[in-house]
Amino acid sequence: MTAVRDNLQLYLNRQASSLGRYVLEQFLYLLAGWIPTLVGIGIRGVLYRLILQMDGLAAIENNVRLRFANHIRLGKGVYLDQGTYLHACPNGVELGQNTIVMHGAVLHVYNFRDMPHSGIKIGRDSLVGEYSVIRGQGGVTIGDRVYTSPFTQIIAVNHVFDDRERPFTEQGITAEGIIIEDDVWLGAGAVITDGVRVGKGAVVAAGAVVTKDVPPHTVVGGIPAREIRKIEAGTPVPERVIY
Repeated sequence: MTAVRDNLQLYLNRQASSLGRYVLEQFLYLLAGWIPTLVGIGIRGVLYRLILQMDGLAAIENNVRLRFANHIRLGKGVYLDQGTYLHACPNGVELGQNTIVMHGAVLHVYNFRDMPHSGIKIGRDSLVGEYSVIRGQGGVTIGDRVYTSPFTQIIAVNHVFDDRERPFTEQGITAEGIIIEDDVWLGAGAVITDGVRVGKGAVVAAGAVVTKDVPPHTVVGGIPAREIRKIEAGTPVPERVIY
C-alpha cells in the first residue's frame, strides 16, 4: 500500500504544483481541451486564463497537453498547434508575442532536481517547428525571430558517464544551458547540445550537430558542426525567385 501511495504522489508531483491545481487543470482539459475549430479556441482562450498566464489573446488548438500550467506564460498572439506538449515544471515556459509552436513539438523543462536555472524562454515572432524538442533543465533562452525547422532538438542537459563501474543513471547530469540569439534559423533535424551559444543571425544547416558556440552571422553544418561560410553585408544575391 505504501508503494502505491508513493507512486501516486510521485505522479502528482510531476503533473502539477499541488493536488488542487491538478484537479483544476485536469477538469478544464476534460471540459474544453478536446473541442475543435474556432469554437474550442475561443472557449480555451477564456477558461485557460484560470490556470495559466496569458498576455492578451492566444490561440490554443485542441489536444494541446499542458503540465504545471501556472508556470506557463503566453504572450499576445501566441499559437499552440494540435498535439503540442508544454511541461513547465518550475521555472516555467515563457513564449513571446506572436510566437508559434507547431504540431507535435515538445517544450519540457522537467526540473525535478531543484536546479535554479531551469526553464525555457522564447522571444517574439519565433517559430518552433513540427516535432521539435526543447529540453530546458539547464535553461534555454531563445531570442526574437528564431525559426526551428521540423525535428530540431535543443537539449540543455547531458548525462555523466565517466565511471564505468556505475550505471550512468546514478552518476547525475550536467545542465549548463543553451542560448540562441535573435534571427537564427535552425535547419530540419539540427541538434543543439548543452552549453552552446548560437550567435545572432547564424544559420545551422539541416542535420547538423552543434557542440560548440556558433559566431554571429555564420553558417555551420556537419557532425560535429563546422563553419561553412560567413554571411557578409552587401554580398551579391544569386539570381533566383524570392517570395
